Amino acid sequence: MTLKRPLNPMPSFVREALAARNLTAAYEARPPFQRNDYVGWITRARKEETRRKRLEQMLDELEEGDIYMKMRWTPAT
Repeated sequence: MTLKRPLNPMPSFVREALAARNLTAAYEARPPFQRNDYVGWITRARKEETRRKRLEQMLDELEEGDIYMKMRWTPAT
């Protein structure tokens, strides 16, 4: 799948947070556009507090498994 938007490189703090909560596989199982959107959304935050809040939301949604940006999401089978 090709992304229509520029690729957002994953910062080390996101990679470390995924590993710390054992969610790397859940993140990698998401479609490329979701992974790219999550990283861009987190890194565009101007305040550190907002970055942390967004990161926690992503981690919680990955843990839940069927949520993407506070919306229900059904993985393709």
